Amino acid sequence: MNIAIVYSSGHGHTRTVAEHIKLGVDAFPEAAADLIEITIKQIGEDGRWKDDAILNRLSAADAIVFGAPTYMGSAHGLFKLFLETGFTPWLNQDWKDKIAAGFTNSASRSGDKLVSLQQIAAFAAQMGMIWVGVGDAPGGNYVATRPTDVNLSGSWLGLMTQSYGDGTAETAPHPGDLLTSQRFGRRIARTTARWTLGATAFPALPVSESESRRRNIAGPAEWDRFDD
Repeated sequence: MNIAIVYSSGHGHTRTVAEHIKLGVDAFPEAAADLIEITIKQIGEDGRWKDDAILNRLSAADAIVFGAPTYMGSAHGLFKLFLETGFTPWLNQDWKDKIAAGFTNSASRSGDKLVSLQQIAAFAAQMGMIWVGVGDAPGGNYVATRPTDVNLSGSWLGLMTQSYGDGTAETAPHPGDLLTSQRFGRRIARTTARWTLGATAFPALPVSESESRRRNIAGPAEWDRFDD
């Protein structure tokens, strides 16, 4: 299984999270993670993100994990430029039925990170992907709480991690967040394995935007002719 982890990172903290998710993926039998960083060098003179080689790597993946830091209550602007380029594979539903998951990091415990995860999850839904959330019970909500607790932020839509703004990429996020990142990677790999077991019997059936429009114009009976 090929699991792509595509992310942007402002100061290296989110990259650290991505690397720990990779550790979890790679620890699962028959799974390998492909780390893909979105960088400013991929922005063209027109201000748009473009890198066909990365899009090809994503199309070849069985699962895609999306990650970005949260700045001012929203996902990193650089990463949103990448998401906008998703219009290209969206047209033909190239990523339909791939496993998807998301993660985000900020200096604040909250930082309104939920907004970033909702942006990423909505994008995955538009792409016809199958979303995987965090599966661990919450830490951080009892007297004996420690920074090594799993799921310290109590987030389930996706992985939330915290890195103090004055901490380095080597010393942040918290140990518990890094452990949660590894467990998240393993969960994604395990879910992808379970999902792909039925892929041969039930392959993805993309319906392009143009084909969908054609059927709509033809009328409801046209849709009944297909099993997708």
